[in-house]
Amino acid sequence: MSEPAVAPAEQAPATHEDSKAKEEENFFIFVLKLALIVVIFRSFIFSPFNIPSESMLPRLMNGDYLLASKWSYGYTSNSLPFNAPLIPGRILASAPDPGDVVIFRHPVDGTDYIKRAIAMPGDTVELRDGTVYLNGEALPRRRLDDLLVPISANTDCHPAAQVVRVEGALFCRYIRFEETLPSGRSYEIIDLGTGPADNFGPVMVPEGHFFAMGDNRDNSQDSRFPAAPGGGIGMVPMDNLVGRATVLMWSTDGSAEWLLPWTWFSAARWSRIGDLI
Repeated sequence: MSEPAVAPAEQAPATHEDSKAKEEENFFIFVLKLALIVVIFRSFIFSPFNIPSESMLPRLMNGDYLLASKWSYGYTSNSLPFNAPLIPGRILASAPDPGDVVIFRHPVDGTDYIKRAIAMPGDTVELRDGTVYLNGEALPRRRLDDLLVPISANTDCHPAAQVVRVEGALFCRYIRFEETLPSGRSYEIIDLGTGPADNFGPVMVPEGHFFAMGDNRDNSQDSRFPAAPGGGIGMVPMDNLVGRATVLMWSTDGSAEWLLPWTWFSAARWSRIGDLI
């Protein structure tokens, strides 16, 4: 004789507290996933950086915000947020191409610096009266029209620059050149005349390092100066590379005020946003 079927026990209806707890759990998981995506994106794909000085004029201005590609030169612990020691050595390593605008950790104090890579291991670098000599050959320089940079909260004039007024606005006038590397790659530089590092070297770039300079040649603490906290960088170890500057995502002249939202737009340098570097 078969046993009578037993009806399944009825489940207790979900309470308001159960639903609230489930929503909180789902939100917490969402936040964790979002944080993980951001960490992965910033560690291995792109990371934002801002330009805090005028050492890379004319290409980059104080108040520019850019994205750096993290995969360009491989990965080290310097590529990770807070320099997390999770990557042994350097993986998928490659050297910058001369002329790349690179972001790296300062060899002494570990802060982020941005300069232009000029010479690679085995190259000999020398400066004579401001002209760069690479492996004994002078890098060609062509005079361009003077550069006018608007004076703003983010942009001041170097003492050696000329201040001019154009249609009622004040500008810094800089002497500008186009410099060309042996590869044929060209970029613009500023030369303000005789400076303390116009004569340097010759020195050979050691293995595992590169030689970097700012485009604003007389206003840049770079590989011409010994590495010191907040100052020169000396020869930069390849392991200190963080990424290659790729595109400007925002630029501001510094006149915006948080409590005046319309100034966020009036302060923007719209013509610079989206520029490739």
